[in-house]
Amino acid sequence: MPNQDQQPPWGQKKKPQTPEEMVAQLIKKIQDYFSSPSKQEPGRETPKSSSPPNPFASIGKILAIVLFVLVLQGIYSSFYKISPGEVGVVLRLGKYNRTSDPGLHFKFPYIDDLYMVDVEEIRKEEFGFRIRLPGQKSSFDRRGYDMESLMLTADKNVINVAWIVQYRVNDPQAYLFKIKDVRQAVRDLSESVTRRIVGNMDFDYVLSNRDLLAATVKQELQTELRKLQAGVSIGTVQFQDINPPDTVKPAFNEVNEADQDMKRLVNEAEEIYNQKIPRARGNALQIVEESHGYAVARINDAKGESQRFLSVLTEYKNAPQVTKKRMYLETMQKVLPDVESVYVMDKDQQTPLPLLNISRGNALPTPAQSTK
Repeated sequence: MPNQDQQPPWGQKKKPQTPEEMVAQLIKKIQDYFSSPSKQEPGRETPKSSSPPNPFASIGKILAIVLFVLVLQGIYSSFYKISPGEVGVVLRLGKYNRTSDPGLHFKFPYIDDLYMVDVEEIRKEEFGFRIRLPGQKSSFDRRGYDMESLMLTADKNVINVAWIVQYRVNDPQAYLFKIKDVRQAVRDLSESVTRRIVGNMDFDYVLSNRDLLAATVKQELQTELRKLQAGVSIGTVQFQDINPPDTVKPAFNEVNEADQDMKRLVNEAEEIYNQKIPRARGNALQIVEESHGYAVARINDAKGESQRFLSVLTEYKNAPQVTKKRMYLETMQKVLPDVESVYVMDKDQQTPLPLLNISRGNALPTPAQSTK
């Protein structure tokens, strides 16, 4: 039995290893097929043809080769693959046809055009500086970018602002065909919106409200990009540095120190004010309330006395003797408890007659006590 691995005497035929080599061999075979008549066999003469050569034969061969190549290229370009994080925008005869998701897809050759867009990439634009070495310890270059960062505030002060705008594609069709240069549009709109917002704020307000400034810029920038149909969404607007220019920093520091001293003195004055004024107001209010109470008490006492006098007068008119006697007794009842000595005056005697001292301190002992 012959060995299958044994090579033929004329040698082993070399087989193509790659698709490119296979295509090249196929094209070579076609060229050999359409080429001029094969070589004459040894010892045999080729009969001479009496007909003239056809000039269109070579042109037909070339067209057939070109057609075959175009068919192979069309078959090869009919299938395309979209990577994760990307989408494919397909145009058919120059008009939008569909958007392809990640995966393997088919398109008509020579009719459909494919544009792939990365919709997961976070694009970033820097203003007022550039990052030279990104990483945990990034290095920044601020030289030569003053035209981007210098702005004028509402109170006519110059401020140096550096910020970052991050965005991503959310509408691939609009991103590709609505605006010629979306990146430049984002830069121009970001700078315009930031300058307008900073120009409507005071210098101190911009320094102390960085987060509010970033949120306002993001909102208005997204609105302007939506009007232009740029097909992008703003992710983050972050202000890296907000400072006065280097030439005025010493004067600015002096102004800040004076401002801090002024605020300290104002706070101390407000503290003293908050201590003294409420106390004075409380005392004044107390005096006013006491005067009102005193007035009400005196008025009520006067009304009571007048009413009592009128009541006594009415009774006196009805029974004068009884009323006089009652008034006398009531008066003596009030006066006698405070009397310490009583003197009875007799018109017939020359000297006053001393009576028994009825005060509590000098009262005589009772008979029961004297027996003891």
